[in-house]
Amino acid sequence: MQLHTNRLWGNDLFIMSVPSNTTINHPYIPSTDFEREEMLRVIGVDSFDDLLTDIPLAHRYPRMDLTSGLSEQELASEIGSFAGENASPSSGYVSFLGAGAYRHYIPSVVRSILQRGEFVTGYTPYQPEAAQGTLQVGFEFQTIICQLTGMEVANAGMYDGPTAFAEACLMAARVTRRNKVALLSDVDNRLLDVLISYVKYQDIEVIKITPDTRVIPDDLACIGIQSPNFFGEIQDVERLTNLAHENGALSVVHVNPTSLGLFKPPGEFGVDIVTADGQPLGVPMAFGGPYVGLFACKKAQIRQMPGRIIGLTKDTQGRAGYALTLQTREQHIRRERATSNICTSTQLIALMVTAYVATLGKQGLKEVAELCYQKAHYAAAEIAKIEGYSVRTSGTFFHEFVVTCPTNPSAINAELLKQKIIGGLDISHRSHNGMLVCFTEINSKKDIDRFVELLSQYGEVH
Repeated sequence: MQLHTNRLWGNDLFIMSVPSNTTINHPYIPSTDFEREEMLRVIGVDSFDDLLTDIPLAHRYPRMDLTSGLSEQELASEIGSFAGENASPSSGYVSFLGAGAYRHYIPSVVRSILQRGEFVTGYTPYQPEAAQGTLQVGFEFQTIICQLTGMEVANAGMYDGPTAFAEACLMAARVTRRNKVALLSDVDNRLLDVLISYVKYQDIEVIKITPDTRVIPDDLACIGIQSPNFFGEIQDVERLTNLAHENGALSVVHVNPTSLGLFKPPGEFGVDIVTADGQPLGVPMAFGGPYVGLFACKKAQIRQMPGRIIGLTKDTQGRAGYALTLQTREQHIRRERATSNICTSTQLIALMVTAYVATLGKQGLKEVAELCYQKAHYAAAEIAKIEGYSVRTSGTFFHEFVVTCPTNPSAINAELLKQKIIGGLDISHRSHNGMLVCFTEINSKKDIDRFVELLSQYGEVH
């Protein structure tokens, strides 16, 4: 007999005893021939193929036309050449694309901390005695989110911004015991789409209202607000929050966290629940993820908050200690009492946010927000001077705005791309010939001026 110790499950190491002549076919699927035979016997079939009878034989093992094997060096070179075909800021392009994923400068210390072995290999800190570092990071993350949003409590992270927002609306329905949610008509469609998928089987109705709405139904659970909205405009959060409260509803606000370095936090307007995508705070765009959702609320509603909350306490010797103090997900408590089934830990992404904000500090975050604001407004003023173009966004906006183009924005973007410029998002489906452009501290005045010059040249592209 031999002892094999390569079976990992969660945080546990299983040691199995098998006959010495048994081979383990794959180190990552460590079941032996003996074990597989035993499983098949329990299931009641003779072979693994018997489990595949619903799949036509011709499609079970398709022939794959693969190239011959490559060495590590050859593979790295080939993958590098593929990556070089991408049009991205890292390959020499200038980008003015935002619409939910934003390019900010990330200090090198963030990646340095992230790559420490004890953080990279850590996952969900179920065992506090072995996970104090991970738990402390989660606690600091929660503290930062509360400070940014002006709210009383925050959880240890959600999947991303849209899922956090959907969970917030579900939470509002539980708190108010109502089943109707109103969203402002100018939110990002991804917020709406994810919310609809979450409430589809929850008997909750989603309606749209305009930002200037003065009267709302008296059976609303909440008003869902995005500020800055999809078009970059700052909403009148205080008025809409008061309108919700006057009708017994809650106020749910989805924010761009970078904007909170410059504008009043939603907590100062009496907002009940605040969500955001943490991506702008030190997380690379990474082709859309993984990201981390931010979620904060008032202390009175803490037991309806989804996800986990990490708390600070003291051990028997008076030393600081951290532990998971509230876990209202269905894996840990009775399903009927659970607030959410969120299960994947986002602690590694939350660490990026924590390291980024701690590195910048209050003043650094304020400077980043001011640069984003000023550069966007400079660009808007210059673009408005171009014949055939106009800036549709009115009022106060933050680092994004809509440009009405003289022709199809996609045609203009195609020409810009030839000059290694990634233009704004074509939102013609929401605004006639509309291009949503974004400016952050990354964009230099030289880059902005060149962008404006090329817009004037390509305005008549057909």
